[in-house]
Amino acid sequence: MKTLSKFSFPLIFFVTSVHAEGGSEPEHLPSFWGLFFGHESFLGHYIDIAYALCASVLFSFLSIKVYRHRQMIPSKLQNFLEMCIEGLYNFISTVLGNETKRYIPFLGTLFFYILINNLMGIIPGGHSPSTNINVTLSLAILVFLYYQYTGLTRLGVVKYLDHLAGQPRNFSAWFMSPFMFILHLFGDFAVKPGSLAVRLFGNITGEDILVLAFVSLGILLSQAMFGIDVGFPLNVPFIILGILLSTIQALVFTLLSAIYILLMLPHEDGH
Repeated sequence: MKTLSKFSFPLIFFVTSVHAEGGSEPEHLPSFWGLFFGHESFLGHYIDIAYALCASVLFSFLSIKVYRHRQMIPSKLQNFLEMCIEGLYNFISTVLGNETKRYIPFLGTLFFYILINNLMGIIPGGHSPSTNINVTLSLAILVFLYYQYTGLTRLGVVKYLDHLAGQPRNFSAWFMSPFMFILHLFGDFAVKPGSLAVRLFGNITGEDILVLAFVSLGILLSQAMFGIDVGFPLNVPFIILGILLSTIQALVFTLLSAIYILLMLPHEDGH
């Protein structure tokens, strides 16, 4: 718990510092931030940073609180968090095996932080920072820097370059090594971070748009039938679906990050 919590503030600092203002965003349900400051105001443009910071603070507060007040007979909160962390540890161990303990602090922080960000769009008055491509791209760049650092530190410079060249061990492999080097560079520097960012952004944005569409439809039906603006709760099934989708997307992002780390670890055999 202690190692898991210490990565939260560096992670959110990186996310909020890379986040850039600008670009068009999809429509969202009204949020407390937008209602209080105004969606088009100066502070209204920083809604993603505000909710991302809330996710980091909430995550850090819960993990530090539970760690400092941990007991042999756990409280309900401690028991719930330990169950979540143990489940994630067992899930990641299917990929990283004996290396799981070394990388679970980073991957665990990544999963829970993304999960909270995703779920914030479902809460009334909330907003999901994952619906901003700048936020998801910042997380993807963070993962990219982490697994590149892992490769350099675990392999060394020579073996790291050998890895990028496809570990050539015969004439045909050496002949293809320049092409493999370019292919690895393109994959590591563009395809992997880009796919991580776009996948998370697209799925969570689609989820929020779907909920918004059925909220609007419920309001239109109530206006047409009864002349009131309360609205039918047509969005409830999609909120349940959104919770499931938010969890799956956080798991997918974390699983792919674990795989990218695994590919950078020393292997006795070649690719």
